[in-house]
Amino acid sequence: MKKNKYKIISAISVCTVLLLWTIGSIFKWFNPVFIPPVKDVIDAFLEVWENGYKGYSLPFHIFSSMKRLFFAILLAFVTAVPIGLLAGISKVFLAIIDPFIEFYRALPPLAYYILLILWLGIEDLSKIILLFLSAFAPLFIATVFAVKKIPEARLNGAKSLGAGPIPLFFLVIFPSCLPDILTGLRTSVGVCYATLVAAEMVAAVSGIGWLVLDSSKYLRFDIVYFGIIIIGILAIIIDSFIRLLIKKATPWIGKE
Repeated sequence: MKKNKYKIISAISVCTVLLLWTIGSIFKWFNPVFIPPVKDVIDAFLEVWENGYKGYSLPFHIFSSMKRLFFAILLAFVTAVPIGLLAGISKVFLAIIDPFIEFYRALPPLAYYILLILWLGIEDLSKIILLFLSAFAPLFIATVFAVKKIPEARLNGAKSLGAGPIPLFFLVIFPSCLPDILTGLRTSVGVCYATLVAAEMVAAVSGIGWLVLDSSKYLRFDIVYFGIIIIGILAIIIDSFIRLLIKKATPWIGKE
């Protein structure tokens, strides 16, 4: 009971909000156009599940979004981590690359999305690159910070025991950076996921973000609501997976 105490509190909190939503709908506390009843949202979900939306099933929309997200995160991880490690080790390399990352990471995604479409077309590639860019900067910064916070005594101790550059990197530097890298990955996934709707705004015909955006044009707020709920649930599942990955990959954290 003690172990699940906070999970129970969270479940009660969610149930309370759903109960208030249901009671408010029954007693017409809300405008049903903008806050539809729970029953209407459930009916809209069942309708889209059975008949699809604009020619595609609901699982296909979810799969399309997750595919774009997965490839973007994978590309960000295999590029941002090595570049970040190199930048953390070499101040010269950091000085070369840092101005460009600092410049673009503050830009709203839609500010340069049109350029990506002009360069890469309207297919999935431009959307994946937009998500990649949104995920790259947080992961790069976290990796650089992780390298710089490694205690000098730890590096000197490894060198005094005869560790060369390659063993020093793989046995000391990378394991020391791994917790911060995975935390940066968690942040990157959150930023990338939040950019998903922007990535599906232009010239898309599938994706859960596009479904929410498109249904809002026709004032189908029942579809908008269940779409937002699905996006939130998927975000919780993805974040839970990353937290599990952090726990499994760095079991020594919190035990020092």
